[in-house]
Amino acid sequence: MPEMTLRQIEVIRAVMLTGTINGAAQMLNVSAPGISRLVKHTEESLGIRLFERKAGLFVPSIEASKVFDQLREVYKGVANLQDAVGALQKGEDVRLAFASAPSVAQFIAARVMQRVRGRYADLFIDLNILKIEETLDYLLLERGEFVIMSSPIPNAAVENEKIAERRLVVIMPDGHPLAAQREVSVHDLARESLIGIDPADPYGRILAQPFENAGIEMRHAMRGRFAQTVVSLVRHGLGVALIDEFSVAEVYMPGVTRRPLKEASGVSIHVVQKKGRVLSGFAEYAIAQFRRELTKAVEDGPWMR
Repeated sequence: MPEMTLRQIEVIRAVMLTGTINGAAQMLNVSAPGISRLVKHTEESLGIRLFERKAGLFVPSIEASKVFDQLREVYKGVANLQDAVGALQKGEDVRLAFASAPSVAQFIAARVMQRVRGRYADLFIDLNILKIEETLDYLLLERGEFVIMSSPIPNAAVENEKIAERRLVVIMPDGHPLAAQREVSVHDLARESLIGIDPADPYGRILAQPFENAGIEMRHAMRGRFAQTVVSLVRHGLGVALIDEFSVAEVYMPGVTRRPLKEASGVSIHVVQKKGRVLSGFAEYAIAQFRRELTKAVEDGPWMR
């Protein structure tokens, strides 16, 4: 039994809408003779008269009414498909859920979201801020697709991939004597009012490592739970702090001066996801932007030059 091709359906619909061969040709941007031949060939191959010729117009024939009803449904379905694809491309009626460590969420995540929103204008974004001990439940219960963390998660149920690594920096209030130095040592910090994070915390352990390597006891005058809290305390003149570059990766930070730590040190950023989970295109794009922004933020940092 002969079947109509998509091209035949397209041409028959164009004739139906315009009522003339010339009108269909203009609609499809092709030659009129080609339209005429295809209509004739379709009618002959199907053994059905599709159109009546009345006063120079092509009018759908009564016997082919069911065919044209189906044509309308086909094109309605195509239009719906195109709308669905367009909505998906813009991010309509879909969501991206992920989480970040506080240090990356402070500045980097917002830049990533700008780029994601620029590509998917209507995408709903659900960004959570997590401590490392909260990450496993978040991923295994599939509350989000991935997590950006400052430490890998040692669990067989998740996959860790390092996407950035940078050194630690010292922050101090503007005008502090240590600001005159190009680099600051942990020996310098040992003589200051040090603001930090509990070494029992995974992030706090990273910050304590340079002191331990140098054989210096790290004594905090004040502690906060999150990096942004530490930055705020330093900005208000309450002491100095050792912190990762990403937590202070903003070009302008009034009240805070940044200097590299002299001793070898570093913090790595990992993307963590549930093992075997297939990420959405939105998540893959967001991770690519995290790679870009984590690198760019540090390269652009004037305190490192």
